[in-house]
Amino acid sequence: METRVLGRTGRSVGVVGLGCWQLGGDWGDVSSDAALSVLGAAVDAGVTFLDTADVYGDGRSEKLVGEFLVSRPSSGLTVATKMGRRADPHTAQQYTLDNFRAWNDRSRQNLGVDTLDLVQLHCPPTSVYERQSTYDDLDTLVSEGRIAAYGVSVETVDEALTAIARPNVATVQIILNIFRRKPLLDVLPAALEAGVGIIARVPLASGLLSGKYDETTTFADSDHRNFNRHGEAFDVGETFAGVPYEVGVRAAQDVAAFTPSGASTAQLALRWIVDQPGVSVVIPGARNAEQARANAAAADLAPLSAETLAGLERIYDDQIAEHVATRW
Repeated sequence: METRVLGRTGRSVGVVGLGCWQLGGDWGDVSSDAALSVLGAAVDAGVTFLDTADVYGDGRSEKLVGEFLVSRPSSGLTVATKMGRRADPHTAQQYTLDNFRAWNDRSRQNLGVDTLDLVQLHCPPTSVYERQSTYDDLDTLVSEGRIAAYGVSVETVDEALTAIARPNVATVQIILNIFRRKPLLDVLPAALEAGVGIIARVPLASGLLSGKYDETTTFADSDHRNFNRHGEAFDVGETFAGVPYEVGVRAAQDVAAFTPSGASTAQLALRWIVDQPGVSVVIPGARNAEQARANAAAADLAPLSAETLAGLERIYDDQIAEHVATRW
């Protein structure tokens, strides 16, 4: 698999990683055996970057990744986690050095490591990105050897640009996919110039861009594609990339028409992200080993043609932009 430098971490990672939200919760039930099978299949297929968070299944995802690390001691993996969403209430005042240390201790224990490769602030209130004390505290965690590097996971373009301007922010994680193009305008060029890594999340718009859903598709009660469809639990942009479901289904059917021979529509969507200048790694999730292997194989596709790129842009302009272009 092609590798790229992950921003200011200096680490090389495969361009397709694995998002581990599904292994924790909010996507329906995934057994421990299935989760470990997903991790093994992804790594065997060339994945070297795993992204998790302390709130995915209240630590379940981190613990499963930690268990996997024990079984693959020489795998050379880079593991990123996130912190901040455990704060209750989730306010800017909770983002303190003492809380950072407490959250950090829990993640290190869950993952079974002394030093975390990369810790990202997990979509905090916007004011957290703007405070000098935030970055001073994160620098303290680095100096204490708790973390090797830090980054941010953002909801908006403006939050990303604020973070990119900070000298020690290594990475920015942001929603980027065929239906969410706004980061292409300013965020990716700014990150590329600054040497900040871009981690692209929600790459398949919560599965819409797999091309497998229709108007009759249903999701489990424990699946955020059911309970957060209108932003009831967290930012609606995390579910179907903020695109109304019926609109996304129709647009995804048009996207599927551009799928290269021998590939899947999901692989097309992942390859589109890999082709964007400035992207370090894309992190699709997977519920089974077959999905994990198929996602990794997207890195083997040829870059998309100019005709395909233009066609996908037309779909966005005609069907999607009115719902997302002025948000986030």
